Amino acid sequence: MRRSIKAVYPGSFDPITNGHIYIAERAAALFDELMVSVLLNPQKKATFSIDDRQAMAREALSHLPNVKVNSFTGLLVDFLRQEHSRIIIRGLRALSDFEYEFQLALMNRQLAPDIETLFIVTDAKYSYLSSSVVKEIFHFGGPVHEMVPPGVYRRLRERFARPTMQI
Repeated sequence: MRRSIKAVYPGSFDPITNGHIYIAERAAALFDELMVSVLLNPQKKATFSIDDRQAMAREALSHLPNVKVNSFTGLLVDFLRQEHSRIIIRGLRALSDFEYEFQLALMNRQLAPDIETLFIVTDAKYSYLSSSVVKEIFHFGGPVHEMVPPGVYRRLRERFARPTMQI
């Protein structure tokens, strides 16, 4: 009997971008189940509420039947144990991401040697893309409609009271 393999893709997803979606699609193709887990970090001031971030992720990933969206707080390794998973998915855009993610992976391995971190390299067209960049560009009136799914673009306009951009 084959056991089901579940991976967890954690992040703040504030908001979810097309780069995040690309990583989720790649991971969903590799595992029976993928949990996209939105981090509730009280140390960070999020632009969107945890409920909004989950809703945006669910909408953006609805085309992937083996993907579920949830949230967590606390240590990631504790959350993985709670979810009965041993696999963390992390996306890499650039060498600077690797350095930071490598340190996190080593710390998680120290805390929980049975948990593995797998890195998925993004597509080159998303190598510059981050939630922070999207929010900054949007704040200054720049076009972000090709960087995020339509539902996220709509929520950005609603959150910051912007009219629809003419394309």
